[in-house]
Amino acid sequence: MKAARILMIGWLATAGFGALPPQKKPSPPDVFLVTIDTLRADHVHCYGDEAIQTPALDSLAKDGIRFAEAFTPSPITNTSHTTILTGLLPSSHGVTDFAVPLAATHLTWAELLKPKGYHTAAFIGAVILDSKSLAPGLDRGFDFYDNFPEHSQTKSRWGRVERRGAEVVQHAETWLTAHPAGPHFVWVHLYDPHDPYEPPAPYSETYKDRLYDGEIAYADSVLANFLGYLKKHGWYENSVVIVVGDHGEGLGEHHEDTHGIFLYDSTTHVPLIVKLPFANAGKTVDAQVRTTDILPTVLDVLQIGLPGRLDGKSLKPYFATGETADRTAIGETDYPLRFGWAPLRSVRAEGFKFIEAPRPELYDLRADPGELKNGYEPANATAQKLRGLLAPLKPRASGETASGAADTQGNNLQALGYVSGSNAAGGANPEALPDPKDKIEEQNLLHTAMLATDDDRPADARSALEKVLQIDPKSPTALRQLGELELHAGDYVKAADHLKGAREARPDDSTAAFYEGQAREKMGDLAGARDALEASLKLTPGQLPARLLLGQVYLGLKDPKAAEDQFEAALLVQPDSVEAQLGVAKAQIAEGSFADAVQQLEPLSKTQAGNADVFELLAQAYKGLGKSEEAQQAAIHAKSLRAKPEKP
Repeated sequence: MKAARILMIGWLATAGFGALPPQKKPSPPDVFLVTIDTLRADHVHCYGDEAIQTPALDSLAKDGIRFAEAFTPSPITNTSHTTILTGLLPSSHGVTDFAVPLAATHLTWAELLKPKGYHTAAFIGAVILDSKSLAPGLDRGFDFYDNFPEHSQTKSRWGRVERRGAEVVQHAETWLTAHPAGPHFVWVHLYDPHDPYEPPAPYSETYKDRLYDGEIAYADSVLANFLGYLKKHGWYENSVVIVVGDHGEGLGEHHEDTHGIFLYDSTTHVPLIVKLPFANAGKTVDAQVRTTDILPTVLDVLQIGLPGRLDGKSLKPYFATGETADRTAIGETDYPLRFGWAPLRSVRAEGFKFIEAPRPELYDLRADPGELKNGYEPANATAQKLRGLLAPLKPRASGETASGAADTQGNNLQALGYVSGSNAAGGANPEALPDPKDKIEEQNLLHTAMLATDDDRPADARSALEKVLQIDPKSPTALRQLGELELHAGDYVKAADHLKGAREARPDDSTAAFYEGQAREKMGDLAGARDALEASLKLTPGQLPARLLLGQVYLGLKDPKAAEDQFEAALLVQPDSVEAQLGVAKAQIAEGSFADAVQQLEPLSKTQAGNADVFELLAQAYKGLGKSEEAQQAAIHAKSLRAKPEKP
């Protein structure tokens, strides 16, 4: 009887009566990374700044874990973001300058999460992170990477080199709405706190005397909208949300107005808040951590294996077991090399910071948190110990900085306040270069000049650059920028003089040589233009505009064979260049090779049927061959094309 009863219970269970429902496998959490550019930790309300309102960051800190002492290794946007996305120090991932490709051996978040079924997208707020130009390789693994338009026609910085945070978030929300199936990994980059500080209303009024804070408050409001969107669509609770600053801002501390040059806490101490799935932690971790630790943390939470050796470690012990130990924070900046100054390295450990520089620095951070009293002595045991921690880093030779950026990239860098072109160190030993501490006034003036130039305030830019030359008459950066200003103003003699000085101070600056070539061609000094352009192309052979201009210069010098060589070289760079094809034909006509010119031009007459230059050259080539009727028809057609009004 008992056995029968047991059988009956088993049957009822298998029939579904009283059976326990199958356990549903939890969905993988969504991952949302929000990086806020140029965000100092001490200018956020929940980090102790009572003068600013940042309710979104404060609320997220209540839902998650706030790391009070987080540090970035780099004060430069593309380098610091590459560290966040790879878990590697700059000296490990190699992206220590603009436009340096991220090596395929260094995997990013997107490449690690995509094979696990994640839908991946990135939304950037500035062209500095555009994967087609200044940040090649950061788009790897992303299903969608929201780059900037390649040929923006707007003169305004908005849409050309920068997007308002609201636009960045709108793009992200549009993509998420169109791709609701998860899990997602979405990276949102808010650039707003970066200078120039131009917060929109009402923040421009509320913080009219503190515009940097106004930009932060605006970025916080954008973050609030994005978090609200995630909550509305049910993504917030089961998600990892990380908000972090990529670097800080000098704001005049240590005489640094912005960032990039120094490694003091003003530009390396950043806010870091981590919200975990279904957790209302509201916890603060006071231990020193690093932005290199973020990627290992996410992989640990998602139970995904590490991609090999990383420079960071998971932060999970701090919120799982209550770890309190500080982690050694390394700092690196090669940006001073662009001015011809020494790169810097730093280490922050055991309550001290050591900065390796031509004049080394040591700060007792407990007694001197503002890093105002340099206590370095060569025999100091603490300094020697910390210097030893920097020994494994591989300092790059000063000549390795990326050089010869395309014109558009260089213009975009300057619009964002960064020096473009090759470095001014000329391969010198970094230890023999000037200490950036002695050059910071020049840097501030150069930065002012770059932004004034982008704002179309040439008088202000010229004034700042002339002040630089009063400090250092051989400043290659100031000489080149002045040369560019005079070139655009049409004073070609002054432009050529300044650019020649820039080249003498920085012999490997191909861009200065190209600009000098332009100036000399405009002033009729064709021999000087030839020499400058040849020098530029010797340094950077793949410059299409320089090849084309040099070809025209050789035509002016009555050397058609050399001109043809340059136009042919231009076609190797860009095979579909109409200007180069026409240049080849001009050179062939000048050489008397009329049949070759006709062979070059006749296909163009079909693909470029509305181009009067093609038919004018055809008329010359036919005439040279004695084909009077064809020459007359081509000339008539060219004239009719010239007579047509241009389309608006």
